[in-house]
Amino acid sequence: MPASPREIVKACLEFNHPERLPRDLWLLPWAQWHYPAEVADLQEQYPNDIIDAPKVYQPSSRMQGDEYRQGSFTDEWGCVFTNIQDGLIGEVRTPMLADIADWRSIQPPYELLPVGQAAARAVQTVDRFCEQTDRFVLAAMCPRPWERYQFIRGSENTYLDIMEPENGCLDLLRRIHEFYLREIEFWMQTRVDGIRFMDDWGSQNQLLIPPRLWRELFQPLYQDYCDLAKAHGKKVFMHSDGHIQEIYPDLIRTGVDAINSQLFCMDLDYLQRTAAGRITFWGEIDRQHVLPSTDPEVGREAVRRLASHLYDPSGGLIVQFELGAGANPAVARAIFAEWDRIQSEL
Repeated sequence: MPASPREIVKACLEFNHPERLPRDLWLLPWAQWHYPAEVADLQEQYPNDIIDAPKVYQPSSRMQGDEYRQGSFTDEWGCVFTNIQDGLIGEVRTPMLADIADWRSIQPPYELLPVGQAAARAVQTVDRFCEQTDRFVLAAMCPRPWERYQFIRGSENTYLDIMEPENGCLDLLRRIHEFYLREIEFWMQTRVDGIRFMDDWGSQNQLLIPPRLWRELFQPLYQDYCDLAKAHGKKVFMHSDGHIQEIYPDLIRTGVDAINSQLFCMDLDYLQRTAAGRITFWGEIDRQHVLPSTDPEVGREAVRRLASHLYDPSGGLIVQFELGAGANPAVARAIFAEWDRIQSEL
């Protein structure tokens, strides 16, 4: 009997020889709106093995607008995003907190988290969903302390705060972290298979802050997330854009099971030496140059390059990439087909 998608993902994460590579195609609305037929065909031929649990939070009175449409969108924390292109996500132009001394004015959205009977109903909804699917289910949340701090303070203020952290900075970071811990605790009551969190830590060629500061201020937060998840038997997934190879060994030690990162920004030889066999590479294929290409062969060559460094039949690699602005569905199809060919020949 063939293994289920859930079993395939778990075998991959545990280096237990999955019968095939797991798949996880990410879609931005831009791709769905511009290429509806091609996207539907890809989803039918290469269905995702990883899916999100249903959203079971309480309504938020703070949220306004549509985050994927032009104009203004206010999220559940009250951060206001400006979007100049449909189908993508905007940016915060005006930070909520101009003076770090006013950090107490930031109120995390605890009202979202169901409590009492509402929590019991929410857990039942998630558990029923998990029982009725054979795919690997991630909690419908995404803690992001570094990025949330930036949304609240603005990027320029954030870098000034972090380089010489004082009480207000640490207090705000602690307030953000405490909310995310409470959020994870809610999901630990459910039957989801794993959690995910994210923070974009890399520029094109280096970490955004000194590794020492990252290890001092942020690694302990991620350690809390991992410890909480592992105590409840959940797997841990993380996303981080940019050149982050300096902290790959730290993420492994912290307990992250799978990392989604821009592999083509980094030294694949280094990642092969330091991380292969120790963590699962949750994609990705380069979306800066490969996916927008007009030539499907560029996608096939990218897969061969990645496979030569990181593919291991015992596990540790998920076929993942994102169809976003400018991506070519023909290249996406070539990527999936090339992974199929490599698995059939090895």
